[in-house]
This record gives sequence, structure tokens and C-alpha cells, in this order.
Amino acid sequence: MKGSRSDNALHPTNWGQATAIAVLWLIARLPWRWATKLGTGLGHLLYHLARDRRYVVRRNLELCFPDLSTEERERWVRANFGYTGRGIAEVALGWFGGPAVDRVPFRVHGLEHLNAAKEAGDPVILLSGHFSCIEMAGRLFGQQVNMAAIYKPMEKKPVLERALKYGREKKLERVISKDDIRGILRQLKKGGTIWYAGDQNIRRTEQVFAPFFGVQASTTTGLSRLARMGRARVLPMFYYVNAAGDGYEFVVGPPLEDYPSDDRAADAARMNTVLEEAVQHAPQQYFWVHRRFKTQPEGAPDPYPGLRYTHIGRMPWRKKKKALEKQRKKATREKGTDDAS
Repeated sequence: MKGSRSDNALHPTNWGQATAIAVLWLIARLPWRWATKLGTGLGHLLYHLARDRRYVVRRNLELCFPDLSTEERERWVRANFGYTGRGIAEVALGWFGGPAVDRVPFRVHGLEHLNAAKEAGDPVILLSGHFSCIEMAGRLFGQQVNMAAIYKPMEKKPVLERALKYGREKKLERVISKDDIRGILRQLKKGGTIWYAGDQNIRRTEQVFAPFFGVQASTTTGLSRLARMGRARVLPMFYYVNAAGDGYEFVVGPPLEDYPSDDRAADAARMNTVLEEAVQHAPQQYFWVHRRFKTQPEGAPDPYPGLRYTHIGRMPWRKKKKALEKQRKKATREKGTDDAS
């Protein structure tokens, strides 16, 4: 197989990614109901094995839903892991599933809001968030709406990124890197529709701190910037596993009025408010394993003080190697000869 060392699936540095893709492909060979049940079971197993991730979910729920009792919060944590595991199976089905996946039951509410914006000739940004069934949403909703999706490049995981683009482009018009501003604006200026999820921790210059469930969260200002530059209407669009677990619900809301404004911090706060309302609809299905509050204003306390490792998700030997490297760099700096940079 041809390819550079960085993106060749057969290169040893990419064997982990290639193995993950192979497992996803195998899961996608199962009938949809079997695959989602397998994924839910995997999530329940991960609840017991993934100690740091379990802590993050529990801590996020403590911060965002402080009125929950300890018992109820723990039920939500367990349920969230079930949906997270199911989400892994839904990644497999969304990317590699056959035609049967396109016949999975789903209902769309509020599509008239999107149709009205399109009939008026307005470009549209669909504001979404990271719920567990996000990849199935792209696969199924892409049958209803011709849209492009913004994605975050995975520079250190090129094989997985290639699989993501392959899977999403099955039903979506195209996928565009979040760094390809010109490509995004071209899509909007031709009257297109963009699918945008901006609800993860941001550590770049376009971030501001805005409340999310009353907690300061490092929030992107990219939504308001793109809406202004592309003269686009912003419509909420969220997706959930239905109450029975045998299908999906898609909800499209009316366009946000007077958005964007001249205040990027106010726009970021408004985006977070829309996301909060969506999370309240199905809080157990949100992507709580993500450290949403990792980046905090200077001087603020660490919201995740109980983590054993900063780089959660690494294999134990990689965590140890990373810790040793950090200690070496610190010792070098203290000697005044930081040649590691």
C-alpha cells in the first residue's frame, strides 16, 4: 500500500487507528439493533474500566446539575456510558453501514423552519452539539437535507480522519475542515447549508469565556463570525435516540433572531444557552466524557482536581512515558538550558 509514513494505515505508528477502523467495520456488518445493543453493553463495561472518564462524566454532572442527588447523578453517569458505547456502534453504522442503515426509523420535527429559510434564498448554519448519536444524525438527516459538515482535523490520527471523511461524505454534500474558512464561506455564499457543532473546549485566540449551565466555559466565537461573514441564518438542529431506543428524533428550531450581534461574548453566551436547552431535553445522551471546562480563566480553580492523568485516554505505558518526558523538560528548564523546544 502506497502512502507516506504519516498516513499509511500499514505503518506501525498507525496500527492502533487501523485496528479501530477494522473493529468499526466489523460492527457495521451487524444488524442495526444488534450493533446498538452491543455498543450499549460496551458502554456499561467502560463504566467500570474507564476510571478517569467516569470521573469526568460525574464531575461535569456535578457542575451542571448540582441539585441532583448522589444516587440520581450516578444513574445518569451509568446511562451516559451506555449511550456513549452505543455511540461507538453508531459511528460504525454511520461510516460503514450498508443500505439497511438508511432505513433505520427516524422522525424530523420543525423541517419547515429550514425550508422557509432556503425558500428565501438564505444560506443556513445548523447549530448542533455533540450528542452520542451524532454520526447517525449525519447519515440519516443527510437523506433529508443537502448540507456540508464542518469537522475538526485529526492531525495525529490521519487514518481515522480519512475514515471520518469517507463515512460522512456518503450522505453529506461534503465535509470541510474548520480551518478552511474560504471553503466554508464559499458553501454559504452559494446559498448552501452548513452543519456546525461548536460546543467543545477551545484553547485558541477566537475563544471567550461564556456560561454553560452556570459554569464558565471556554467557548468559540466562530459561529457568530461565520454567520456574519456568510450572511447566514442560524437555526438550531439537534438529534436524540428516542425514548424507546428504537429510532431517532431530529428537531429543527426557528432561526435565531438578531444573531449575530456586535458583541461576540454575548453571541457565545447565546449559543451556549441554545445548547443548554437541547441538553435539557436528553441530558443523559450528551457527550459528558469531554472535559468541557478544562480551560478556565486565569486564577480559577481546576474543575477536574481528581484526575489521575492529564492525558486521559492514553494507554498506561504512554501515560508513564508522557509523565517522564514532562519531568525531563521541567528539569531542563530549571537548569536554564531548555533544548527540548
